[in-house]
Amino acid sequence: MSDPLRLVFWRHGQTDWNVINRFQGHSDIPLNKVGEYQVTHAAKILAALKPDRIISSDLGRAKQTAQALIDLSSLKLEIDPDLRETNGGNWEGKTGEENRAMDGERFTKWISGEDVRAGEIGETRSEVALRATRAVNLAIEGVKSGTIVFVTHGGAARCLLGSLLELPYEKWASLGGLSNACWSVLEPNRHLDRGWTLVEHNAGSIPEPVFGDEPNN
Repeated sequence: MSDPLRLVFWRHGQTDWNVINRFQGHSDIPLNKVGEYQVTHAAKILAALKPDRIISSDLGRAKQTAQALIDLSSLKLEIDPDLRETNGGNWEGKTGEENRAMDGERFTKWISGEDVRAGEIGETRSEVALRATRAVNLAIEGVKSGTIVFVTHGGAARCLLGSLLELPYEKWASLGGLSNACWSVLEPNRHLDRGWTLVEHNAGSIPEPVFGDEPNN
């Protein structure tokens, strides 16, 4: 029996802007020294999954993260801009405190999970979900087994998970965020004929079997 199809959504390592809560979005900010260490460590764990493909956002912090895993494999790095973080519009480059002071009502609605346009001229979460899900569906078209690692960003990952798990939009905020260099894993739902199961979330270790995971058990 072949292994099931496994989708790994890996968030990039830490940047200086992460540390001071500065909105990154499409701004191309590199990993800092801590981030470089994080992804080197995480890549050693993810390599044990023997990924078949590694597909990254085109932003530098994601590509740096992906390269740490590429260096441990014989795979080539694939790039898909649709895995980018949310375009933060006028919020990019500013801290959360600055954005609350400048655009408090909109920022509060966005933080609480409403589908408003980030930074007035940026993207909505539903728009991010649409393009990021398109990247995933393109990658898995006709694929029945194997492991694909998607190297992406915290906000984009949450939109992906909410969309692929078919959660109501207003429930997406209930998914906890991914820490830097951590990942979530989806596998086909083995109890249903369609859909996905979240088997790991915000993980730093390889997935393990869930014993006793049967209906009414």
